[in-house]
Amino acid sequence: MTDDLYTEFRKLSPKVTGGLVRMREDTFKDVSVPAKYKILAALVAVVVTKCEPCLRAYTKMAFQAGATLDELVEFLNVAITEGGCPGETWALIAFETYKNLQAGQEVKEELCCKSEDN
Repeated sequence: MTDDLYTEFRKLSPKVTGGLVRMREDTFKDVSVPAKYKILAALVAVVVTKCEPCLRAYTKMAFQAGATLDELVEFLNVAITEGGCPGETWALIAFETYKNLQAGQEVKEELCCKSEDN
């Protein structure tokens, strides 16, 4: 999806388009449950639903929120349990992404729903 196309569509549909962006911003705050655990839970969902852009983005968000490798692995185990063999394949992408972040490598991530002007 191109940025120009998304921006144009947002102007035509401001109440609906971008709703997921607004929900994500509100959901992933530290409240009763720390944000990193909500992000890791979202990572489980995107591993099971096989959304690669979100998988890389949520892995990076979890890393930036301070999720440890052990925490990541435990949540990926949940994804594998619920996603079976495909879940394991997609979990490996998240694991590789996290390892690359630990090594200081740039990880290009892009959530499916972009934020322009919420």
